[in-house]
Amino acid sequence: MKTALLSVWDKKGIIELAQKLNAENWRIVASGGTARALKKAGLPVTPVTEITGAPEMFDGRVKTLHPAIHAGILARDTETDRADLAEQGWQTIDLVVANLYPFEEVVSQPDSTLATAIEHIDIGGVALLRAAAKNFNRVTTLSTPADYPDDIASFNDENFRQKMAFKAFATTARYDNAIQNYFAGLVEEDAPLNLTLYPIQTLRYGENPHQSATYYAENPNASTMGGNLLQGKPLSYNNLLDLDGAWNAVLNFDTPTAVVVKHLSPCGIATAPKVEDAIIPAIASDPVSAFGSVIASNRKITAKFVENMGKLFVECIIAPSFDTDARDLLAKKKNLRLLEVDLDAPRVTHDLRAVVGGFLRQDIDTGSPANAPNWHIPTKKQPSPQELDALKFAWKAVQPVKSNAILLAKNDGERSFTLGIGGGQPNRVDCVRIAGERAGDEAVDSVMASDAFFPFPDGIEEAAKLGVTAIIQPGGSIRDEEVIAKADELGIAMVLTGIRHFKH
Repeated sequence: MKTALLSVWDKKGIIELAQKLNAENWRIVASGGTARALKKAGLPVTPVTEITGAPEMFDGRVKTLHPAIHAGILARDTETDRADLAEQGWQTIDLVVANLYPFEEVVSQPDSTLATAIEHIDIGGVALLRAAAKNFNRVTTLSTPADYPDDIASFNDENFRQKMAFKAFATTARYDNAIQNYFAGLVEEDAPLNLTLYPIQTLRYGENPHQSATYYAENPNASTMGGNLLQGKPLSYNNLLDLDGAWNAVLNFDTPTAVVVKHLSPCGIATAPKVEDAIIPAIASDPVSAFGSVIASNRKITAKFVENMGKLFVECIIAPSFDTDARDLLAKKKNLRLLEVDLDAPRVTHDLRAVVGGFLRQDIDTGSPANAPNWHIPTKKQPSPQELDALKFAWKAVQPVKSNAILLAKNDGERSFTLGIGGGQPNRVDCVRIAGERAGDEAVDSVMASDAFFPFPDGIEEAAKLGVTAIIQPGGSIRDEEVIAKADELGIAMVLTGIRHFKH
């Protein structure tokens, strides 16, 4: 008779699995709450204490940590090992089903304490998984309900057992990493950066067809970008980059907002009382670049939103939801991908980039921090209320643009919108000119945002030529006085934020 050891925190699917084992005449050994759940379901179960001859101790801290259990798991299929077991009166264990205390979930709660965290550090479960995975030649390991098979005959397949061993080791590695990171935060030490990422989608290729690519996530059961692809072909590497940029940009705004992104650069951003009224100026900001773009909305996509897009060809639309009429209209565009993502879906908190010989890690820039200094107006001219509304919008909108970022915007009393965006150039003056070219005649009476300070007055002079009436920028240059004096000379209002938003 084969023996299965069941010791799980997550009881999902465990009764059904035990029923299959019982039907095939397996002996079921279980600990604590798992044994109680099986007995309640009317299944025959042997308590772990009957195998070990020792009681559970310390409120369940010690249950399966016993030679009778671990010898039964680790025994190889050899005469010597079988003889050693027989001498002790112990039997082999052929299946281990274990999942772990939810440490990550517990410590993520705002009211979590150190004492609670410690009680949710699993010891016995990790030991069971590692022992069973090590001996996969004979023992099957199931570390998550998602892996409980429909047919337990798969336990006879060594390839299946090896795959389950891999998953078990991945589970314990991630678990140990979570504990390490938690304690690193307590002692304020930089912990080794151990990432456990799971392949979610093999992509057709990377940035170019000769580059292979895969999408990974922290959760093995995650969907791509944590969303639901409603329509269109699988998302490509470049689609995902653009969607990420557009989604992070639109989440900067609490008001209804539409963002247009092309090649990872925002080319149009607008807010309005209704998001369907924002998409028109967002596209108009740079209609040439909007062709083949990605669009993001932080409100439901309606039929009116789709109508206001006109005949523009776009690659993808990302939004929290799409109504039925919008879906019907968009279904006619066969190559258009629609990605639905909850506004409250978890966001990445840090950035990791490869450089020669190593990696760089930083916190994500999600806007001006809570402790940011108050805005300061050093110029003689004060911005009007309408200009100030436009400047507030422009300061949020410029943040996701590549440095040296320059953005021209207006507020018409209801809507705020970009007119021209320049970024990604080696010098700031060129970006002012590019933003002006995009805006054309609309630049007259616009406001301008700059992600970092102006090192010379020449950027202010170029802005004046365009007809800019107010500027928002961090300040902090050794030539601030010259820059402010030039703004005064040209009759431009200026706001200094004290915070910059470089995006390299």
